[in-house]
This record gives sequence, C-alpha cells and structure tokens, in this order.
Amino acid sequence: MLDKLRNIGIIAHVDAGKTTTTERILYFSGSKHKVGDVDEGNTTTDFDPLERQKGITINSAAVSIDWGDTSITLIDTPGHVDFTAEVERSLRVLDGAVGVFCAVGGVEVQSETVWYQANKHQVPRIAYINKLDRTGADFFGCIQQMKDKLGILPAICALPAGEANQFKGVIDLIKMKFIWKDPKDKTHVKYELVDIPEEYKALAEEYHNHLLEAASHADDHLLELVLEGQPVPEEMLRKALRIGTLSGKLTPVLCGSSKNFHGVQLLLDAVVDYLPSPLDRPPVTGLIPKSKNKEETQRKPDPNEPFAGLAFKTISESTGDLVFVRIYSGQLRPKDDVLNTANGRSERVARIFRMMGDRRDNLEVAGPGEIVAVVGLKQTHTGNTLCAPNAPIALEDIRFPEPVIAQAIIPDRSTDETKLADALGKLVRDDPT
Repeated sequence: MLDKLRNIGIIAHVDAGKTTTTERILYFSGSKHKVGDVDEGNTTTDFDPLERQKGITINSAAVSIDWGDTSITLIDTPGHVDFTAEVERSLRVLDGAVGVFCAVGGVEVQSETVWYQANKHQVPRIAYINKLDRTGADFFGCIQQMKDKLGILPAICALPAGEANQFKGVIDLIKMKFIWKDPKDKTHVKYELVDIPEEYKALAEEYHNHLLEAASHADDHLLELVLEGQPVPEEMLRKALRIGTLSGKLTPVLCGSSKNFHGVQLLLDAVVDYLPSPLDRPPVTGLIPKSKNKEETQRKPDPNEPFAGLAFKTISESTGDLVFVRIYSGQLRPKDDVLNTANGRSERVARIFRMMGDRRDNLEVAGPGEIVAVVGLKQTHTGNTLCAPNAPIALEDIRFPEPVIAQAIIPDRSTDETKLADALGKLVRDDPT
C-alpha cells in the first residue's frame, strides 16, 4: 500500500494560484462538492480568519484526498517571503512537490527561493504553469525563465491550446490528445479526449519529440527507440519520466488554468505517475542518543520497524498543543507512549487526527509515510523527534532561516509580564523564527 501513497506540497510565489489549484484538486477528487474561492474567503486550506480577510495563505495547511487508488496528502504552503519558515518545515517532511508558476509573472523571486529550498532537501518536483487564460500569459517565455533561473531540464508533458483570451484548453503530449471540456457543463467534470485541433498539430508533434528527447536522458532503451525512429510506448515514456523526476535529471511541466478547471486532472495524474511514494525515498538516517561516537542508525518506511516520527509544526490551542508529525517508520496508536529524544521525556499520545483544513478525522492507527496531527503531547516542539522508547533515534532538526527583524515588547503593567511571557512562549513554539 505504501507505493500508493504520496506526500506532496504546493510551493510557489504569492498569487501564482496555489490555493485555487488546491481547491480544484479537492473538487475533482470528490473531497468537496462545492468549490471554494480565494476571493470569497471560503477555501478549505485558508481557514484562518486573517487568511480569509487578506486573501493570502499564512499557515501551511494539510488535506488528504484519493485519486484513483492512490492516497495523496497535500500541504498548501504560503507564497509570501514573511512566512518562508512554513515552506521550510513542510519541505523537510514531504516526499515530492508541485511548483506552481504564473504564466504572466513567470519565475518570480519567491518561486526561486522555494525551488532552491526544495533543492536543498532533494525533493523531486513537477512544475505547473497556471493562469494561461490571463492577458499577457506566455507559456514558452515561462519555460525559458525556468531554464535560465532554476537550471532545470523541462520535460513538457502538456501544451496550451492558445493563450490569454484565445486559450481553449490543454493538449496532452503523452497521449497526443486534446482535453475537451464541455462548456455547457456547470459542474466542470465532463471532459473528453479528442483529436488535437488542426492548428496545433504541428506544434504538438514538435514538442512531443522534445518530450521524448528529455525522457531519453533517463532511459537508454527509450533513447535507442528514438534514434531508430521507432514508436515509443506510452507506458515506457511515463516510466522514463518517473525515473528522471526521482533522480532529479528532469522536471515534468504541466499547464492549465486552475480557476477555469483546465489541466488540474492531468496534474493529479502526473503527481501519481511521477512523484515518489515513501518507498522511493531513501531510509531516514538519525543518531543514536547518548552513543559515544555519535553512531548513526536508519529507519525504513516499514510498519514492522520501531516507531520514528518528526514533529514539524505545532499549533497552540486552549486544550493543549496540536502537533503535526511525519511518521517515518512503525505505527502510532492513541494511548501509545513515545520518547522525545530532544528532551529525553516520555509522552503519551491521546488522539490522532488526519487533517482536512480545519476539519479533523479521528484515526485508530497511523503508519509509515503518513502525516498526522497528534493531541496530548505536552513537551514536544517543532523539530523534535518522537520514537519508540526501546529504540531511540534523533532525526536531523529543522533549520529555519535567521530572522531579519528584532523587536522588543514591553507590557504596560508589570502585572501583565507573566501573561505576555506565556503568549510569546506559545508564539515561539508555533513559529521558531
């Protein structure tokens, strides 16, 4: 079952369309029956009142969906540089990511920042060029910027049929079909694969050959077929793109207009086809606490291994902290005792949730590769390792960028000092920057 699991993040510059893309993903997967809108302030992942008021993402939020027989945990991250710590902690625990780019703005400053953050954590990515219906959209200009600024080898898997007010839909370069959307369908779910319109056939053929050329960097057998002029089976092409994505040799590029429901289903197929499952990632390495020579040990994504997980985010609540944990090995159940190797204290898990924005679904057991929220941990903070008491391991901490502004807060009355210290303590626990 682990090969049918994906943990991915949506990363991008502000206003590239991350949250709208997430909403469309939730809609197409059947997790929502009514589509949320950023402008209306009713999206699933931007549930904080301030996020709804400003129309931006401030906190990273997790949702879980099913696409076919694959379970996808998706984290929508902020695009503003002020909240880059949220991106850093998310990338630390994710297996793959989708970089969203605005077809008008191209590769913007924060696009570069988050892309290089993902490079640091060696997270395989696919790219999605959004907003192709907007005036000034330039698909090929955006591709060129990705080559120049990000240094990637793009494997273009989809082409836009027109741009700006001429945008008609998306051409699938693997199946070599045009994805026709029924304009009369108000639910936006009726699509058909039809022949590519005559005006785009030559362009599609040219870029299909470019796609084969890019994929040949990852598969010698495919390269032989291309050189011999033989047809390349669709399954072999997908397999080569997956190998290239996981090794970092190439980046599949998709496109669409999330707001108008174009290209999102193809993006979900690409997440399943090209991004890694926990089994595709190397075993996590950590230190054995209190060992003389800082001995290393590993944990594989196996439910039979001792439990190990990393707390990557906390949210202070009136009833106690909600701690987000990425499980790397073993299983976690309510009432389990776990060891926090950062402070050497034992903690008891009260309840485990799968998060759906601000909705919480109770879990009886959570296994390797899952991202869950835990209640009952009193001494666990961001970056702490939780593990089985009889098999201790200390995973690498999460390193945050240094703050660029320092501020002092002084209470009006000395009697408020304790309250202020408690409030600041909660803030620092939730956001170490």
